[in-house]
Amino acid sequence: MKRVSPSDVIRSLIASAKRVADECDAEAVLLLADVPFEFSEMTQILKKSRLVVASDKPDVQRAAHEDGIDSVPLLHEPQTRSLQVTQALLEAIADDLLQPGGKVVCVYSLFERDVLDTVSIVNLADQLSRLTARDLRRLETTVPLETLRLVVDLAVEVGREGREGKSVGTMFVVGDHRKVLPMTHEQVHDPFKGYGAKDRMIRSPRVQESMKEIAQLDGAFIISSDGQVRAAGRNIDAPATGLTLSKGLGSRHWAAAAISKQTKAVAIAVSESTGTVRIFQNGFVVLRIEPMERGLKWSSFETEPPPSDDK
Repeated sequence: MKRVSPSDVIRSLIASAKRVADECDAEAVLLLADVPFEFSEMTQILKKSRLVVASDKPDVQRAAHEDGIDSVPLLHEPQTRSLQVTQALLEAIADDLLQPGGKVVCVYSLFERDVLDTVSIVNLADQLSRLTARDLRRLETTVPLETLRLVVDLAVEVGREGREGKSVGTMFVVGDHRKVLPMTHEQVHDPFKGYGAKDRMIRSPRVQESMKEIAQLDGAFIISSDGQVRAAGRNIDAPATGLTLSKGLGSRHWAAAAISKQTKAVAIAVSESTGTVRIFQNGFVVLRIEPMERGLKWSSFETEPPPSDDK
């Protein structure tokens, strides 16, 4: 692997990034790199400012590792620089390399891929809050955005706060309920059974609090496109054949993937162990929300075949 020593122009840009980082009290300088620089030379310029390298190139990631620099792997697919910066920031937060409330100075190539030419200041709290509505709109679904946001916000709260000091894992299946319900069966007694439609609408704060409490029980919530809880405590019977998921995900996530593949519903799974919220569509994870913030992202995962019990 041939390493590239920073040119005088790049050294000047890194020095400018350091001054900006010092002035705005940024916690790190995030560098999007397409070539394996001598990153140790950059750290000498940055001095006390911490460097984080993000790249989709394996040789760049190896170079950063060799120089003892924290690195963030990016997806290898055509994207705008703006999307790459967003992905890098979210990945860095997920890996505890950055704090969600801080500021970061980003250095990257905007006009020529191999020439660093741009320095930006990013307030992570503002950046992550803007992602939610924008990325939810990317989902190609008939579920109204208002309903989807209500359910996603509820899932994030469950993942971040749990209930009464305990971690909680649960699942929400939104939309196409007429096809979804026949592919489920009652796992626990349905707490919503017998209530009128008004008392089952998720836009009601009272219903949301009830759902947080019920989330401690096993089973999924089935929610119609208009935001009505049609059932709770349901076990998913959809087959998990032909699916691939990230290693380490359990039966709840396999069930979410399965029901989203077999129907037009969007399934939202909350991990009990980490609080991470994953949104499934057509059998795939399309968005992931870390518990510390409502930042959403497209994700790519190492995969494995379905478990033998089809869950």
